[in-house]
Amino acid sequence: MNDAMDFLLWARGTAFDVALTIFIIGVIIRLFEILSLGRPRSLAEPKGNQLLPGMKSVISRTLPDNGTFKRQPLTVIAGYLFHIGLLISLLLFIPHIELFNATVGFGWPGLPNPIVDAATVIAITGLLAALWNRLTNPVMKLLSDKEDYLVWLLTFLPLLTGYLAYHRMIEPYPLALGLHILSIELLLILFPFTKLMHTFTLFLARWYNGAMSGFRGVQS
Repeated sequence: MNDAMDFLLWARGTAFDVALTIFIIGVIIRLFEILSLGRPRSLAEPKGNQLLPGMKSVISRTLPDNGTFKRQPLTVIAGYLFHIGLLISLLLFIPHIELFNATVGFGWPGLPNPIVDAATVIAITGLLAALWNRLTNPVMKLLSDKEDYLVWLLTFLPLLTGYLAYHRMIEPYPLALGLHILSIELLLILFPFTKLMHTFTLFLARWYNGAMSGFRGVQS
């Protein structure tokens, strides 16, 4: 028990500080690299507004179009299940909110534990469905590389270990909680250097594409 508690204290202390530092510095560097590329100055005469088409593109491309849903319904459904479940379990679980409050100095109301627990199951189900689709769909399998599976694993482990820790399915409990925290720290460390960075760049790219369409006077 003492070893498990020592492991938990290390995971919550030194390991967390190191992982958070690498995450913050890594994200800042990656965003600086992207934004420093700039964009070439367009010498063409503006034919429309950039702001509104950019915002419209962010919203419209968040929703699946009919063609994509017909071609890949499982991909779309699994993606929404995972993201909705993840956001609920990450942002509305009271212990997580308390951690945010202790880290950044503010928090917000959470949801009852059974609802968050159900959301976690939904997120895990969505991830498993996405993996099955990636392994069995010929096109998805061809397009997938080692990094895709690494990103899947990095995302899956915090959900799985969190579920196991919450339901006390690993004993002693400090070991279960320490493993959960350690899986999150592994995610934080590798986040800036993998495709997980799309969390920050996705909406920037969508806005940029819509803004360029608006500049040219075409439908985004």
